[in-house]
Amino acid sequence: MLDKSKNVPPAGQIEVRDVGEAIVASMIAAGIDHLFFASGTEMGFYQEAVAKARARGAKAPRLILMTHEYPCLNAALGYAAVSGKPAVTTAHVDVGTQHHGCALHTAWRSGLPVLMTAGAPATSPVGSMYGSRDAAHFWLQQTFDQNGIVRAYTKWDHRLEYQDNPGLMVSRALQVACTEPLGPVYLSLPREIVYREIGETSFPTLAELGVPKPAAPDPDSITEIAERLVGAENPMLVTGTGRNPETVPALVELCELLGLPVVQCAWQAYMPFPFDHPLFQGKRSLAEADVVVSIESEMPWIPGPNAPNASAYVAVIDIDPVKHKIPTYELMASLRVTSDAQQAIRQLTAAVKRLKLPAERIAARRKRWAEASAERRKSVDDNAIALKGNKPIDPAWLAYQIAQMLDENSLVVDDTTADRVFPYLRLSRPGSYFHNPGSGGGYAPGAALGAKLAAPERDVIALSGDGFYMYGSPTAALWSAARYDAPFLTVVFQNRSYTTATVAVARTYPDGFAAKAGFEDGYLEPAMDFAKEAESAGAYGENVTDPAEIGAALRRGLAQTRAGKSAVIAVWLGRLLQKD
Repeated sequence: MLDKSKNVPPAGQIEVRDVGEAIVASMIAAGIDHLFFASGTEMGFYQEAVAKARARGAKAPRLILMTHEYPCLNAALGYAAVSGKPAVTTAHVDVGTQHHGCALHTAWRSGLPVLMTAGAPATSPVGSMYGSRDAAHFWLQQTFDQNGIVRAYTKWDHRLEYQDNPGLMVSRALQVACTEPLGPVYLSLPREIVYREIGETSFPTLAELGVPKPAAPDPDSITEIAERLVGAENPMLVTGTGRNPETVPALVELCELLGLPVVQCAWQAYMPFPFDHPLFQGKRSLAEADVVVSIESEMPWIPGPNAPNASAYVAVIDIDPVKHKIPTYELMASLRVTSDAQQAIRQLTAAVKRLKLPAERIAARRKRWAEASAERRKSVDDNAIALKGNKPIDPAWLAYQIAQMLDENSLVVDDTTADRVFPYLRLSRPGSYFHNPGSGGGYAPGAALGAKLAAPERDVIALSGDGFYMYGSPTAALWSAARYDAPFLTVVFQNRSYTTATVAVARTYPDGFAAKAGFEDGYLEPAMDFAKEAESAGAYGENVTDPAEIGAALRRGLAQTRAGKSAVIAVWLGRLLQKD
């Protein structure tokens, strides 16, 4: 959530040299403290304006130099997720914007406030004005609609024009990004415009424009849901909340009051509930529930046998309860309520307390779900321990060992296959777990860097399969981590296999020609030496092949990060559908 208390007072009249300086002044007024910076010939105004502000003893965003726009945008997302504040990125014209790649998809699904700024090439005739075309590449960079590259993945986009007030446009962009449902915005900045001299200027700041408070729930709907929960025999709550960590203790209070089990939603990006709580059930069927409440879940369940049955009462509470960003959305509900999760949870708790509670039924429910939770945790742990001697290393044993390493200071950035590590985690501190919010692989390296910059006191652990890890341009993230003293630990699940090109193909064509040919296009071989790659970027690297050495290797990697150096521990797993 955006912390509006940290906005600075209005800028008023200020003296600036050029449009670029006004852009940065507006960001300073909005409280932007980190700017993830990818260089370009039209982006030098950021360096000049930030250096000038610092020379005058004024506040200025910290420029984080990124050598690739893909981890750059993921880093901004990681920073926004952990800090609760908006972040800004830069990209070099159309090519840099395209280098954001599928991180655009991740940003769109994240529910996080990020302002993407990009240069736009000079189009004015040679010598006609300062910043006009003076090299051949400016002709090559011009497109019919640069903003169109991102329009399907942003709440708002604008190309800064000559007549625009630049400070206002930045404030406006941030206002839209920080208004629920939060999301990315894009501002392209033509070279001639950012270098145009303007002298004295004034503009409304973000605080003066105002960011709306999140929607509160309809009281009658809250009363209806409360009555349904209290009268239910077997209610369940499914949630993807946790983007705002303050929702977690509020949800704990509600669920403990009712003995209400919490089910992990089908697509889990944030930490909604303490993973070690007796009421947390992980993934399980909702078919037996008579009342289901879904709170802030992008995809609460998959239609089919594990979805709520047709006779169940289903209430959906969300800032966007119809999921307008998803064109085809067939999940049905008895009631949909537009509301901020935290407000809805608190008001629902108050409404429940006003009703007469069936004490015996609730006590029995608490006991039943606590036993189910303990049994589930023991089952997954026992399964992993039974595999501890397997060679090549079994991924379940690796996931178990990672979980054993974590403590309350740990912050996990997870880009592994869904539910590979999640069932083993016992984290209880809100804001300790972040999964890739979209389906674009390569999230972890950049997001872990941003998370560490936002929470330098915490141990940041990034988890990734080897395919997604390579997608993420990890050397760029590791290099920036070394430069800005933001070390994090990465654990790579190295099975040298594409799930999509092996398991998925076998499921679709079980006796097909691809299977008979051995899925020759399904393997990442020759295998990368991720340890050496990490060392080239100034990090510690280690490859692990012995299952007995995993725990020690993870602790060595964590010790390196605590000493100020990023670490990459690559663990050699068996190939999918083939023996090594």
